[in-house]
Amino acid sequence: MPRQPAPRRARISAAPLEHQPADDLGAAHDPGPEAARARLEAAGLDAAATEPLVLPSGHRIRIGTASWTDPTMTASGVFYPSDASTAEDRLGFYASRFPVVEVDATYYALPTRRLSELWVERTPPDFVFDVKAHALLTGQPTETRRLPKAIREALPGDVAAKATLYAKDLPEELRAEVWRQFADGLAPLAEAGQLGAVFLQYPRWFFTSSQNRDAIREAKAALEPHGLRVAVEFRNATWFNEKNLDRTLGFLADEQIPLVMVDGPQGFRSSVPPIVATTSPDLAIVRFHGRRSATWEAIGGRPTVERFRYLYDRTELEPWVPRLAEAAASAEETHVLMNNCYANYGSTNARELAALLERELAGAADPGRAADPGRAFEASQPSERS
Repeated sequence: MPRQPAPRRARISAAPLEHQPADDLGAAHDPGPEAARARLEAAGLDAAATEPLVLPSGHRIRIGTASWTDPTMTASGVFYPSDASTAEDRLGFYASRFPVVEVDATYYALPTRRLSELWVERTPPDFVFDVKAHALLTGQPTETRRLPKAIREALPGDVAAKATLYAKDLPEELRAEVWRQFADGLAPLAEAGQLGAVFLQYPRWFFTSSQNRDAIREAKAALEPHGLRVAVEFRNATWFNEKNLDRTLGFLADEQIPLVMVDGPQGFRSSVPPIVATTSPDLAIVRFHGRRSATWEAIGGRPTVERFRYLYDRTELEPWVPRLAEAAASAEETHVLMNNCYANYGSTNARELAALLERELAGAADPGRAADPGRAFEASQPSERS
C-alpha cells in the first residue's frame, strides 16, 4: 500500500539538547546533536531512508532506529519539530521519515491491546514495528512493580515481596499468563500486518546448549500461533565459536528463525561477531549498537542510552553496505535498526547508511550509472578517523 504523504516540514526548535561529551569518545563519535544534524544537512540526506529500498529481485530493505521515544531524542531541537509535542505527533512524524522502528518498551512492561491499536492508528498501513520480547520471556529479571496489577495480586506472598523476579519465580499458570498477555497485547499490530518480528534477546548467561535451543523452540511455539514471528539475538559468544557456529546457524535455519546480526563492541563475554547469515527466507535483521566499549557491560548508575552513545563514521558504515546487500538478497525483507539512539545519532546514521545502500543498489542495477549519493556524505565526514 502507498505510504501516507509526509506532513509539511516543520521547523526544528532552536533550543538544543545540552551536550556534555563522553570522556571516552573522541569528537568524531560523540560530536553532539548539533554537529550530527549539520553533518546530515551538509550531505543533503534528509529524505534518505524514508521509503524501503528495493532490490532488483523485489526484496526490500527497511532502515530505521531502535527507539522513537528516548528522552535524548525527544529533547527540543534534536530530531522532532517544535510542534511535535505529543506521543501521537512524534510517532506520526517518525513514521513519515522511516518505514520501520523497534519498540523496546515491551521489554520492561507487557504491551496492551489499546497501545498497539494507537500505534496502528497513528502510522501508515505499511509502517512496521519490530518489538522486543518482555524480559520474562527470555530468562531475564523484571521489576515486580511493572507487572500488570492482576498478575501482581496473584503472586505468592514471598514472590510479591521481591523487587525483581524471574519467570522461574512464578507459578506455572502465571508464567503462561505472561506469555498470553504479551501475545494479546500485540494482536492489533499482527492483525494489521504491521508487526515485523518479536526479538528474543537472550542474556549473556544464555550459552549454547540443547536446553537453551529447546527454550528458543518453546518461545517460537508459544508466539507464532498468535501471528507473532520471532527472531533471536544472542549476547553470548559460545553460540559463534569455531565448535558451535555451524550448529547455531543450522539450528536457526531449520527452524526458519532469523538471526539478529549485530555490529557492536568486541572483546567482551557478551560480544558476538559481526557475521552475515540469513537464516530465514522471509526476514533478515541487523542491529547497530555502536562501538562504545567503555560502557558496553557497565551496569548500574548509568542511563541505558549511555551504552549506545556512539555516532558511526563513514569508514565504519561502508563495509556493511555489501554485507547488507548480501543478506537482503536471501530474504524477502531486511530490517536495519540503529540502536545507537542517543539524541539524533541513530537517525543520522540510518539516513547515511540508506544513502550508501542506495548507491550500492543503483550500481548493481546499472554499473554505468555515474551518480554517487555518497559523495556529499563523504565530504561531510571529519578528516581524522578513529
